[in-house]
Amino acid sequence: MATIYLFRHGKSENNLKKVFTGWSETPLTQLGIQQAQALAQLLKDKKIDIAYTTRLSRAADTLKEVLKFHPECQQTIVDDRMLERSYGDFQGLPHQQVIDQYGQEAFDKWHRGWEDRTPNGESFADVELRVKEFIDMLKQQYSNTDTGIAISAHGNSIRLFRKIMENATIEDTCSWTIPYDQYFQYEI
Repeated sequence: MATIYLFRHGKSENNLKKVFTGWSETPLTQLGIQQAQALAQLLKDKKIDIAYTTRLSRAADTLKEVLKFHPECQQTIVDDRMLERSYGDFQGLPHQQVIDQYGQEAFDKWHRGWEDRTPNGESFADVELRVKEFIDMLKQQYSNTDTGIAISAHGNSIRLFRKIMENATIEDTCSWTIPYDQYFQYEI
């Protein structure tokens, strides 16, 4: 049986500024680096044989901190099925600007609604499709192995990973806040 250690990147500059980031780059803050280091301490005694991250530096940089304690990890794979949700035309816009222009109700639907997409962006339902494909791949490749798998990802993709693995409701999924300095563990 394989064990998955799933975690969110540390707090980024855009998280701090409350900016829609999505697929754009933003570095970790000093606090984000400290969160990644705290996460590394939590995971230092776990066995990690393989690691997954996305192409975005905030996830990759968090993973680097974790892997400092894991010389046994022989491979890091970039897989964008665990990429953050695309916010389309809103990427780079401050939350408050969107609220001021479209109203709090519209913002809430775009920010935490299940089917609601920002213009040219993704919904949670869209992200769930690619996350499910990723989980299916993990199960196919690792289910009958003794493999420790680290996955450094993003708040929204983790939200959908948890929904699938925990058989959670849409309502619960949309309400979760994903922490920066904790991990979720699953057996497959």
